[in-house]
Amino acid sequence: MTSKTTSSKAGGVSSQAVQAKTGRGWDDWFVILDNASAREMTHTRIARYLREEQGVSPWWSQMVANGYEQARGMREKHQMPEGYQISVSKTIQAPPTALYQAWSDEKTRDRWFPGESVTVRKATPNRSLRMTWSDSASTVEVTFNNKGNDKGSSKTQVVV
Repeated sequence: MTSKTTSSKAGGVSSQAVQAKTGRGWDDWFVILDNASAREMTHTRIARYLREEQGVSPWWSQMVANGYEQARGMREKHQMPEGYQISVSKTIQAPPTALYQAWSDEKTRDRWFPGESVTVRKATPNRSLRMTWSDSASTVEVTFNNKGNDKGSSKTQVVV
């Protein structure tokens, strides 16, 4: 895996933004983490080191760890320890109950994904579904949200 990340922008965040929130820019963080042998650490260990040894807030410790891993070729964009993660969302003019029913109905899913065998592993009515894709290795999560927004009760944000 090769990295095209520069020290002016790593993990999708500019060095100026990192400096403003952590007191150090990317060049400084790269030196600090290289000196701490972070290339041999897991993501969790790098983030813990940043929090406990460098006093970085939890959110920014994750951001700096991700940026460092991408810059050093240890991780690609969207890569998680167990694989890749992407999501898409759309607001639909329908209540969450109707959308949940459509996603949880096997016949409806078969029309959307012909030839795919999707197994529902966990279902929280009108809120979410967790499914295993037909390759038995991929997880698909669908959430339905219309609380805490100005979309109104007949609009729901669906995140897949």
